[in-house]
Amino acid sequence: MKEQNIKQRIAGLTREIIRHNELYYRRTESEISNLEYDRLKEELASLEAQYPHLISPDSPIRIVGDDRLAGFQSYRHRQPMLSLENTYSRNELDEFDARLRRLINQDALDYVIEPKIDGVAVSLTFEKGVLRRAVTRGNGIEGDDITSNALTIKNLPRRLSGKNLHDIPDIIEIRGEIFLSLAEFERINAKRAELGESLYANPRNLAAGTVKLLDSKEAKRRKLDIVLHGMGFCEPATFTNQNDFHKALRAWNLPSVNKFWRAKGIDEAWECIQKLDTLRNNFAYATDGAVIKLNSLAGQDEAGSTSKAPRWAIAYKFAPEQAETRINSITVQVGRTGTLTPVAELEPVILAGTTVARATLHNADEIARKDIREGDWVVVEKAGEIIPAVIKVLPDKRLADSRPYVFPANCPACDAEAIRLPEEAAWRCPNLNCPPQVRRRIGHFASRYCMDIEGLGKAAVDQLVGQGLIRNVADLYGLQAADLLPLEKFAQKSADNLVRAIADSKNREFWRLLHGLGIQHVGVQAAKDLALNIKTLRALMEADDETLIAVDGVGETMAKSIRSFFEQKANHKTLSLLVDEGLNTISEPAHAKASATLAEKTFVLTGSLPNMNRDEARKLIERAGGKVTASVSNKTDYVLAGATPGSKFEKAQKLGVTIIDEAGLRSMLAN
Repeated sequence: MKEQNIKQRIAGLTREIIRHNELYYRRTESEISNLEYDRLKEELASLEAQYPHLISPDSPIRIVGDDRLAGFQSYRHRQPMLSLENTYSRNELDEFDARLRRLINQDALDYVIEPKIDGVAVSLTFEKGVLRRAVTRGNGIEGDDITSNALTIKNLPRRLSGKNLHDIPDIIEIRGEIFLSLAEFERINAKRAELGESLYANPRNLAAGTVKLLDSKEAKRRKLDIVLHGMGFCEPATFTNQNDFHKALRAWNLPSVNKFWRAKGIDEAWECIQKLDTLRNNFAYATDGAVIKLNSLAGQDEAGSTSKAPRWAIAYKFAPEQAETRINSITVQVGRTGTLTPVAELEPVILAGTTVARATLHNADEIARKDIREGDWVVVEKAGEIIPAVIKVLPDKRLADSRPYVFPANCPACDAEAIRLPEEAAWRCPNLNCPPQVRRRIGHFASRYCMDIEGLGKAAVDQLVGQGLIRNVADLYGLQAADLLPLEKFAQKSADNLVRAIADSKNREFWRLLHGLGIQHVGVQAAKDLALNIKTLRALMEADDETLIAVDGVGETMAKSIRSFFEQKANHKTLSLLVDEGLNTISEPAHAKASATLAEKTFVLTGSLPNMNRDEARKLIERAGGKVTASVSNKTDYVLAGATPGSKFEKAQKLGVTIIDEAGLRSMLAN
């Protein structure tokens, strides 16, 4: 291969891996399996080793993926939080052992083998036994402070207890994984299916999205779990090996791994890995491999680390269970925002203990990239061991008359011509009256974090739309009990209750209406920020890009989406009907009328407060007319600081912003 071609391949792999890193770490999405991702990295690493002069300065092989997001305070790890090198090969495991034995000059090494948990990496800081901070891996040097969400985890103690309390270090960083149990993941997806909303892909991505929610109350509803297994900074240095550290975790009543093994030499370690493979399906967390660590902490220090990974540990990944089956057809589903999602309808096959009959194909580009066709024999696996995905086509089994799949030019539900925005991978149906869109929009409008209309679930919405009783969200407000009585599972009492619930929703906060409209990219927090800053529906409809972008958290993409929504005539008509029905379109809740103690005052929160979490503090401030933003600027009036504040505290000092504590806030509210 010519060097120019190699250079292009390296550049292409670099771009592709960086894109998948952005999806995985920041947007908590996955387009490819872990195995496919690892193979891309292996190919790039091999090319870089052969042609070091062609290595890109931004090579993703030499850095830790970065999960930090705007809106979170960053905190520096006392000891870097690195990622692990992966292998799927026994031979590479032997090579790891040989390298490590040479590094520390020993014949047979003492290892600890642990489950590799497919969750969200987190570092907990305990000071004198008290939990002070929870931080994501971030870029390995510093991560996002997610303490308020971590404190919602029921099995995470706030204080170390149990045996050996006299051995608790003054400061210790304990590393672990935040995860969602399979049962909780299925509960959440069942609820979304009932509301007609898209399903989450796998527990890991949902857990990652949950720890980054700005609303810790919602994080609490999702019932996160945690398991701890590793150590970072520790002062004084209490432990000499990994085995004793695991025992201390259990003695302190911390949630730790179900099982770990101690092994002498790589052959014993391999036997332990095989044992883990037979047990892992009984664990509450998804386990996609085994972590092999040198037991001796002194040996770990001697072996050291690269810029990205320790030399004294490696992850052996279990190959995901796969199966061959045939694609009988490819169907296209229509989502709430009109997104057209292709789905492979499979010849049913048993995979990981369940029957799989459908698999997502993501989008048109994914189908073209893999050249997936109807009638093809394919390999499927459960991505994250949950959602079936088509991994590859088996071209040797392809029928002679096979033809490339052509993505439909029209919506399969209403026949409207599909459109595709330049910055998006998805095709969309632009027809707002498309029946699947109508059903899903109404379900979203009625859901808990929108208008919260009790009794208006998926089954009721399907019947109302199917019978032609409603065509848009405004039609809900004209329903009478007599309209509902002919429908299944409706009696006089349930019909009266639903009509009353719909009427009650007229008085909901303006941000709920705004979120319920289903504007693309406008989630709960964005709806709150827009309602707080722009105040009225009329003003929002007339706002230009400059006005919208001036709102914290609103960027060019969201501003464009908002403008586009309000420019559509069908949306104007629906909004006029909602106004005529008397829905609240002004950001002036009753509590703001009663008390404007903090009116027009902007706050930033940092550190851990003694008697409330950040979400509780935010609500107190907002109820008194104040506003909470994510970053400190010249426009900030107060920084509310708790224990161990970070960079926001320092920036406030530099800018001369007034800094108050929890007692100061309570005093302001009392006055």
